[in-house]
Amino acid sequence: MKRHTKFIFVTGGVVSSLGKGILCASAGMLLKARGLSVTMLKLDPYINVDPGTMSPYQHGEVYVTVDGAETDLDLGHYERFINEDMKRVNNATTGQVYYTVIEKERRGDYLGRTVQVIPHITDEIKSRILAAANSNGGHDVLITEIGGTVGDIESLPFMEAIRQFGLEVGRGNALFIHLTLVPFIKAANEFKTKPTQHSVKELREIGIQPDILLCRTEGALNRELREKIGLFCNVNANEVIEGRDVESIYECPLLLEKNGLGDLLVNKLNLKTREPDLTEWKKFVHRIKKPSHQVRIGICGKYVELRDAYKSIIESFVHAGAVNDARVEVVWLIAEDLEKENSEALLADLDGLLVPGGFGGRGFEGKINAVRYAREQKLPFFGICLGLQCAVVEFARNVCGLEGAGSREFTKSAQHPVIDFQPGQEGIPRMGGTMRLGTYLCDVKAGTLTHRIYGVDQISERHRHRYEVNNNYLDILTEKGMILSGICPDNDLVEIIELPDHPWFLAVQYHPELRSRVAQPHPLFCDFVRAALERHKERTP
Repeated sequence: MKRHTKFIFVTGGVVSSLGKGILCASAGMLLKARGLSVTMLKLDPYINVDPGTMSPYQHGEVYVTVDGAETDLDLGHYERFINEDMKRVNNATTGQVYYTVIEKERRGDYLGRTVQVIPHITDEIKSRILAAANSNGGHDVLITEIGGTVGDIESLPFMEAIRQFGLEVGRGNALFIHLTLVPFIKAANEFKTKPTQHSVKELREIGIQPDILLCRTEGALNRELREKIGLFCNVNANEVIEGRDVESIYECPLLLEKNGLGDLLVNKLNLKTREPDLTEWKKFVHRIKKPSHQVRIGICGKYVELRDAYKSIIESFVHAGAVNDARVEVVWLIAEDLEKENSEALLADLDGLLVPGGFGGRGFEGKINAVRYAREQKLPFFGICLGLQCAVVEFARNVCGLEGAGSREFTKSAQHPVIDFQPGQEGIPRMGGTMRLGTYLCDVKAGTLTHRIYGVDQISERHRHRYEVNNNYLDILTEKGMILSGICPDNDLVEIIELPDHPWFLAVQYHPELRSRVAQPHPLFCDFVRAALERHKERTP
């Protein structure tokens, strides 16, 4: 029997970066805690087909789904909070929408009619909303986040589409949440509601009346303020929800539940649910706020000025820290700084080192130096994607004696290209969506550190890369002691390497951070933090 889906649309106003993604993820978690089936959709107003070709400085992390879609980082929040896999259907961009409509026009699907924003673009957007709602057999609730800020010219087609959609499904089947800002002006010693009033006014001019206002604020909004906001924004005072700043994003669902958001959603959508069970979530929040231990783990990358470029890694450390009753203090290391003389001092006080993925040669040699330090000084090391490739290059140069070992990605004429194109990746003219993307199987070698951690013979993990360990060099790598503990059975590509004569030295070609969730912390991160904690205890008097 097909589910009767209810729809929640989330818009933002006043300024960007207020946290619509966290709001959507939190709302989804509160509804799931009541026993409902929930899925999410992110509508991004940029014209890029996807963020895959965008610089991390422009967009932050590219989040890869199980089916190989390169998507917005908010999909990572969705997965971590509601513990459900997102797929290609859960993210749409202006570029994708227009691309599809233009392809239909070229095929003659519109039978000679003039193609316009209304109805053709808006109809395509609405079809994607329905596709997400009906995915995997259907859902009780679809939460759709509209990227950008109300008033942006780029988001107008999305706003018009959800306005139409709300009318079509009717009240009680759809509701609109508007996230806004209520700033506190220190000079006047008071909160100001005018930005929220103007934002809602602009939303109503588009034809959307918000049902719930979530007000981001530094402090408590008293009843008088909420009544004032409600009066000028045409909502009841109890529909004005306070969204106060919190120490951890994982506190947001608990704060919103306390302020009545969960019950409001259920009542306005006429949903029959059980009482929410937030027991485990509360325990998790307690563990991350009051841990017994602390470890310092360095992340050596090239985008460290923008922490969102490593968002899933940061959150994976939060999850793994909770498992180990420890707070992971991340020490950000600029890869280029490690190319300088005496840069080892930057690594001396660490309990562990992680080298993440990345593209381009900037900082590559600094990462190589960091890996060498970790190998020689027995510092727990975790390499991800490019981090694995750096570990192989370093080992080839300094253990195998292959002078000039390098990656074909950065040195086309490398004397020993121990990292090279994957088979079939040479000469691809298009950059977007052409890498090895999505979930692939990996056979795990028995008796290895990897096998002990996973506890199974075969795993599946998400990938995003074009280069790979060159199989022509596997014999010399293994002769010198490197263990190839994970191999893809489809094409014999190296997925995992480790060193046996080291407390914890492991690197993977895939991205384990994309699978770590509150309910299911990733085992590699958990064991890496455990190893770092052991080193910390050994070094602490």
